[in-house]
Amino acid sequence: MNEENPRIAFFPDAYNEVDGVAMVAHHFRDYAEDHGLPFLLFHAGDSDECVREGSVTRVQLKRSQLSFPLDRAHDFDLAFMRHYGRVAAMLHEFQPDYIQITGPSDVGILGMTLARKLKIPLAAFWQTNLPQYAGLRMRRSLSLLPQKIAASAGGAAERLSAVVTNSYYRVPELLFAPNVEIAAELAKATGKPCSLMRHGVDLQLFDPAKRERTSEAFTIGYVGRLSTEKNVRMLAEIERALLARGCREFRFLIVGQGTEGEWLRENMSYAEIAGVLRGEALARAFAGMDVLAFPSETETFGLVVLEALASGVPAVVTDRGGPQHTVRHGETGFVARNAEEFAASIETLMTQPERLAAMRVAAREDALDASWERAFEDIYRSYRDHALTAEGLQAYPLDSARPAGV
Repeated sequence: MNEENPRIAFFPDAYNEVDGVAMVAHHFRDYAEDHGLPFLLFHAGDSDECVREGSVTRVQLKRSQLSFPLDRAHDFDLAFMRHYGRVAAMLHEFQPDYIQITGPSDVGILGMTLARKLKIPLAAFWQTNLPQYAGLRMRRSLSLLPQKIAASAGGAAERLSAVVTNSYYRVPELLFAPNVEIAAELAKATGKPCSLMRHGVDLQLFDPAKRERTSEAFTIGYVGRLSTEKNVRMLAEIERALLARGCREFRFLIVGQGTEGEWLRENMSYAEIAGVLRGEALARAFAGMDVLAFPSETETFGLVVLEALASGVPAVVTDRGGPQHTVRHGETGFVARNAEEFAASIETLMTQPERLAAMRVAAREDALDASWERAFEDIYRSYRDHALTAEGLQAYPLDSARPAGV
């Protein structure tokens, strides 16, 4: 292995999609290109293509007609392993020091299979809490049944998903997790070293200076998919709790799309659903918020919370998942256990402008310490440290014969 510049082949779950995994994938690619690091990226799409930009080669692999939707934005191709031969040949030519995967997607399973077959050290990012997703979706799909039955089925789905997911993450030699709790749990469940994976934020894009208010109403924002696992129906509960407290001069700005969008339109009276926003439009939307309300309980990190803080917007988050580690309770936002506590925290900021102003400053200051440069420096350092101490699998040598089946 080149200890200074390890060669990475990356197989992310998402790249063209709009989600946190895809965002990290783009920043990972940008970091490698900016620093001239050898980087080979494979992802799925609707056509085959290969693009070379500096030290980065990006390969899009076409999904087949055997694909089925996991949700509105993500698919799984039952025939994705048909790309094995082509990808193996490219890996043989590239000679990676590590294959880096994310979750158990069609792309991730291909990357894992190739790593084991070609004896290339394997690393994995934990970015999506699949067991919690499975439990939430099961409970929601059985919502018409008695609550006890739905809860029991949801718990069983979560436990089964945890067994499968932990089995998947036992295969890599090196793991990365987005917060200390998951890192400790993953290390215990797999017996493998697990490094903390920091996240960064574009501080030039997300900036309080882009605040352009056209409404005098206190603006409560939400950014993300409008889906079951994001717990977005709590936004309607928060609205009702605010009204019960006598609050009227507020509005919700909901940025995103998904299966729960229509339900939110039908059950919220003070909400504007703006759809998906990107780039400058998203940055202006963030800067125009007074507070971010983020009720998801399944986030492993919650990039949108960091983007809000960078925009000078305090955040109210749940006491489950990664965002609670990003917000400093009472200083850059609040950690709430239920809709009533969300409403109480928001009312505090609505009625105490001096405290809101102080939190806006503190939020931006906290975000200044977060950079993608630092995040990927840490990841590359983990590759180098692991290579120095690892025993067992090594990448096949440059002069070896091409593996069988290639």
